[in-house]
Amino acid sequence: MSAARSPGDRLPFGRVLVDGAARHCLFDGDLVRLLDRPAYEPGAGEQAVVPLDGLRILAPVAPSKVLAVGLNYRAHAAELAMEVKAEPIIFIKPPSTVIGPGETIVAPAAARQVDYEAELALVVGRRCRNLDQAGAADAVAGYTCGNDVTARDLQKVDGQWTRAKSFDTFCPLGPVVVRDAPPPDAAVTAAIDGGEVQRGRVGDMIVSPLELLVFVSGIMTLEAGDVILTGTPPGVGPLAAGQVVTITVEGVGSLSNPVVAGGHWGSEAARSPR
Repeated sequence: MSAARSPGDRLPFGRVLVDGAARHCLFDGDLVRLLDRPAYEPGAGEQAVVPLDGLRILAPVAPSKVLAVGLNYRAHAAELAMEVKAEPIIFIKPPSTVIGPGETIVAPAAARQVDYEAELALVVGRRCRNLDQAGAADAVAGYTCGNDVTARDLQKVDGQWTRAKSFDTFCPLGPVVVRDAPPPDAAVTAAIDGGEVQRGRVGDMIVSPLELLVFVSGIMTLEAGDVILTGTPPGVGPLAAGQVVTITVEGVGSLSNPVVAGGHWGSEAARSPR
């Protein structure tokens, strides 16, 4: 086995499917450097180098939980004419919502309106609790793209968000995790079938990603690989079966997923390996 790459290595990381198994890896141009453990874990060792061509890219992490925040863009709050709270509004999406690039978002029969929400996602790199700002910076593994898919009509009916946010396939993530945070002027966008429908800037966030990490770590213990969705800009709207939704965060990547109506999902085996 070759020696692990240095902790300062800036290659993006994630997971790919190799011979039917999920493998952690670094992405190095047209090559994939397979690892014996997640890239953010100390001592991760490189086991093989294989071509990327023909490999299926999976969700970059398999989180124990996904934390998300509501109304974290000033323009989005203004769009909805909603008051910004003194503290972030936090909710949880279960790990069963997570899918990777190219996997199918299933609009359940119980919902009449399923919306896209383009988001920058923060990936936690180590077990942590009660972080301060400096500790939070050290605890970040990197950033990826996320889509906080939401059954909007059920959210309104229930008056709280658990059911609306928690259907299987309602948290696409990927395609890779990059090490550095995007700058404030980086665009966060959604497109449907190639046409842009949502746009914002990272700098429009009310609470920054690191501040969110500090806040959430004061509530619960976070595990390596956990994900924090940092909110969505203005322009959220409905998805329809047959469409492809693409979430792009400038400097991070683009994440595309097709949409089908409930009943087309098929077997559990069709999902990415955990």
